[in-house]
Amino acid sequence: MLLSLQNVQKIYTLGGVTINALDNVSLSIDEGEFVSIMGPSGSGKSTFLQIASMLAEPTSGIILLKDHEVSTLKETERARLRNKEIGFVFQQFNLLARTSALDNVALPLMYAGVSSNERTQRAKEMLDQVGLSDRMGNAPAQLSGGQQQRVAIARALVNNPSIIFADEPTGNLDSKSGEDIKNILLDLHQEGKTIIMVTHEEDVAEISKRKIIFKDGKVISDSKFDTSHEQTAYGKRKVKKARSASKTKRTSRKKAKK
Repeated sequence: MLLSLQNVQKIYTLGGVTINALDNVSLSIDEGEFVSIMGPSGSGKSTFLQIASMLAEPTSGIILLKDHEVSTLKETERARLRNKEIGFVFQQFNLLARTSALDNVALPLMYAGVSSNERTQRAKEMLDQVGLSDRMGNAPAQLSGGQQQRVAIARALVNNPSIIFADEPTGNLDSKSGEDIKNILLDLHQEGKTIIMVTHEEDVAEISKRKIIFKDGKVISDSKFDTSHEQTAYGKRKVKKARSASKTKRTSRKKAKK
C-alpha cells in the first residue's frame, strides 16, 4: 500500500455555512496504480487531491504515505516531503513565465539541493523523454498548450516521485494535444508510475485502470476495469515507433551506400 486515507474529513465554513468537502473518506492506493477521480462540480474530487497530496491539511482522519502518517506534519515538513515524493501536473500548467523550459523542469531539483550540473542533466533527460529536446530554451509563451503541459509533466517526473497527481491534465488542451498527453500518461503507467488523475472527461478516465467517483464529499463508486485495450494501444504505439526507427535506419544505410 502506497497511500491510504482513513476516515478523512475536510470541513470548511463559508459565510456561516458548514461544508463537508470530504466526508469520512477511506480508500487506499497501491504502488503502480493508475486511478482516475471523477465527480460533478463540488463533489470533493479537487479537495481529495489537495488533501491526498499534502497541499492542504485534513480537519480529521489519518493519511499514510508508505505506512508513515503525514496528516499531522507541519507545513515545512509537508513541503519537504512533497518535493521528494510527489509530482504535480496542473490544468493551468503553473510554469514560471520568464523561465526556460529547462529551468522550469530543474526547479524541484534546486529546492532539493541538487547540484547545478546534475539539475541540468536530469532536466534535459526529462524533456527529451517527453519529446521536447528541441524546446529546452523556450519560455512558456513560446510553447503551445500541449508543449507547456509536457514541460509540466517533465517537471513532475524530474525528482522520480512516488506518486504523480494530475489535476485535469487535458482540460485546457485541444483534442490532438489532449491525445498526446493521454499517451504520455499511459506510457508512464506502463513503466510502473503511480498516477492519481482528477478529470471530468470520460475518455480521459478510460485510460486508467481504476475509477473513483465522488459526490457530496463521499466516495459513491470505486471500480477497477479491464484495460487490455489500452495495453494493446500502448503496444501498437511501441511497434509503430520501432518500425519508424527501423525504417529511418534502413534509409540512412541506403544513403550511405550511394
